[in-house]
Amino acid sequence: MGRLADGPRLALSAAYWIFVLYLLGPLLLMTALSFKDANFISFPIGDTTLAWYAQVVQDQQFLSALWYSILIAAAVTLVSTVVGVWIAMLVSAENIWFRAGIFAIACLPAVVPGMISAISIRIFVATIDMPTGTAAIILGHSIHAVPFVMIMALTRLRTMPANLVDAARDLGADAFVAFWRITLPYLKPAIYGGMIFAALLSIDDFVRTFFLGGYRTTIPMLMFAKLQGGMSPEINAMATLILVATAVIGLYAEYATRRARSR
Repeated sequence: MGRLADGPRLALSAAYWIFVLYLLGPLLLMTALSFKDANFISFPIGDTTLAWYAQVVQDQQFLSALWYSILIAAAVTLVSTVVGVWIAMLVSAENIWFRAGIFAIACLPAVVPGMISAISIRIFVATIDMPTGTAAIILGHSIHAVPFVMIMALTRLRTMPANLVDAARDLGADAFVAFWRITLPYLKPAIYGGMIFAALLSIDDFVRTFFLGGYRTTIPMLMFAKLQGGMSPEINAMATLILVATAVIGLYAEYATRRARSR
């Protein structure tokens, strides 16, 4: 009986590692090719060099696009966190009419295809006479990020004991003080996760930036422009740096979330 049970377990383990290899294989290949000592991508890799990384970190166009992406991501994180937490509080409140409808409408940007979302926001921006550029990009990215922040905050709120807020209100706290002293600290793990998720979504968003952007380029737009001239180890070096930074941010977010939950 034990041998029969080992068969499906081994099959699941093999399927898992095949899936991991499928995910990590292209990333490892991309990283390896970023060290190739040539102006083109080919096999075998041959001689290796760090010159491409030195060129990228000294490239003013790359640095400008990086800082512009960080600026947009910071604004998107702030807007989407405030709006997402507010909608989560609204949906979780008692005696709210059309609660299911509010939740469905708030989740809509997460399920609408990116191309459709970008076109619709571009039409809206043109309708209200907002020029394309930074403000339009922040609006588009925030609309896309709000549902993810809201779901994280709402999931955390549903595990919160209701008697905590009731006890604070019985002790004389008004609604604002109860939210600031009780609800907000309880939401910290979800807020940390939502903020990091919103920032990463913004930095990675190409489609909405393409439709809403102005003359300044973000990291995805810069890499897309460079791809028009063909693949080169320089593009791989850029992608590797972004990948490492994303991984570090993600790991830190996981650490901060776990630490906040333990507290």
